[in-house]
Amino acid sequence: MEEGFEFRPWDELLPDALGLIFRNLSLQEVLTVVPRVCKSWGKAVKGPYCWQEIDIEEWSKNRCPENLDRMLRLLIPRSCGSLRKLCVSGLSDKSSFEFIANNAKSLQTLRLPKCELSDSVVEQVAGTFSNITFLDVSYCIKIGARALEAIGKHCKYLTGLRRTMHPLEVIDKLSQDDEALAIATSMPKLKQLEIAYMLVGTLSISEVLQNCRQLELLDVRGCWNVNLDDNFVKKFNKLKVVGPVVVDCYDKNGWDNCSDYSGSSGYIPWDFVAGDIDDDFDDDEMSDDYWEDEEHVEDVEMWFYDDLNAVDAGYDWPQSP
Repeated sequence: MEEGFEFRPWDELLPDALGLIFRNLSLQEVLTVVPRVCKSWGKAVKGPYCWQEIDIEEWSKNRCPENLDRMLRLLIPRSCGSLRKLCVSGLSDKSSFEFIANNAKSLQTLRLPKCELSDSVVEQVAGTFSNITFLDVSYCIKIGARALEAIGKHCKYLTGLRRTMHPLEVIDKLSQDDEALAIATSMPKLKQLEIAYMLVGTLSISEVLQNCRQLELLDVRGCWNVNLDDNFVKKFNKLKVVGPVVVDCYDKNGWDNCSDYSGSSGYIPWDFVAGDIDDDFDDDEMSDDYWEDEEHVEDVEMWFYDDLNAVDAGYDWPQSP
């Protein structure tokens, strides 16, 4: 070792450097292990550098609205207004959505799959998401053309939209062409549009292409009523159309391969009971019970389809709702 070479203690690292390091840990570790190491690390995890991206999408599945709301109210304020990306599933509480809107105005990427918010709620708060560039409202069966139009009207920087549906969720609908037309008239800057398994037709998708001239990716897998003429598609030099025939194999992450145009940084899935802690919680009081898996065998939902021996069996269906 060279003389005069000096190691710098980890507890003296700058908070932004610690934040980058802690992103490689699961949120469970960030909230329960890191604060116990030393005071400077405990201070760092309560600061904004660790919370510019919050991904609780896996954890939030099948959680009760009260616990989900408390988790959001615990984590979002730590970003101190610097939150750029938020991923949460199954949001159903209007007050939770309003809290996000009022405390995360710097959001650029917002993923809200399976949310149960209505058109009217989205219309009320869409104006606060003016910086959004990528939005995921897949499997959100309670919103429609009104919500999409409000989003397009207020989110002028929106370049990516994911509105994937599940066939069983739209089985009672006659058409979703009104949603495609809302996209066409209000989102001219889109570069990526994923609307797999929506009930849309050729005419409405043609309107999307005519009005969204910057489109680079159009995913219409499972949109069986869409039949685009090859010569028409060739008019758009940068455009890649996927579907309506499903030719790729589905795996655990298959539906995310072309998602999140702005980039992605996933966290390890984790389990956490938000209702039992707040910002001043005592780490020593947290037992292993807080982190146990809440799902039991009887809660597992399984779907079976015909012709399971077929080569592509199950590959052309999205995940079960």
